[in-house]
Amino acid sequence: MKKTKMQLFEELAQPDEKGFSRWVAKNEFTGKYKELYFDNGFPWGRKDSTIDNKYIVEVDKTVTSGNSIDRIRLNGFNTQSSFNQHIRKDIREYYKNQNCVMLGIKGNSVNTRVEIDHKDGRKDNDRISNSKTQKLEDFQPLSKAANDVKRQICKTCKETNKRWNAKNLKGNPFEFYYGDENYTKEIGCLGCYQYDPVEYRKTVVIKVSEMAAKEAIENVFKKLYPEETDELHRK
Repeated sequence: MKKTKMQLFEELAQPDEKGFSRWVAKNEFTGKYKELYFDNGFPWGRKDSTIDNKYIVEVDKTVTSGNSIDRIRLNGFNTQSSFNQHIRKDIREYYKNQNCVMLGIKGNSVNTRVEIDHKDGRKDNDRISNSKTQKLEDFQPLSKAANDVKRQICKTCKETNKRWNAKNLKGNPFEFYYGDENYTKEIGCLGCYQYDPVEYRKTVVIKVSEMAAKEAIENVFKKLYPEETDELHRK
């Protein structure tokens, strides 16, 4: 069975029983460990990644000039996070070849490759944390670029309890497809464009169609029975 990036790094770094490891330089990411190599960012060790949920991950940028990561170590187990990032295999298989629902792309570069996103960016739902009770609709395919942006938007929402306004995207006619800007536990993320852009679009079609139908009925009624316009509004 193919090892995950976390398992490969654990094998290379050899953390002790308390989760502490040696410093591992990026130039060690060769041979069987070449999958760990990255140029920019830290894709497999970012916040809320599998390894970040298990360990306290420390990076060092002082070895070479610039702001790139030079080496990495594990600084003990992360006792703060209890959310399990694991996504069940059948769900991963279902989404892995689909296009990003935000950008409509699926590429091979760092920013265009598709990741499977937890729709609920707060990641505090025990049912979704449990792979046995996860559902397809709990996830969506996002390009890395879109997923990185969504992650920051969800972080701000968690800090402020103010949900992201879909009108930030020019052309979107409604702020939310359900609820308003205020985050509540009762509604959760439901209604936010970032949570489900596909459902947002479907709901917009229905709402706009209903508005257009209502306008058409009123206009026809006004032409046929102009003296009874008030009667229409009373119905």
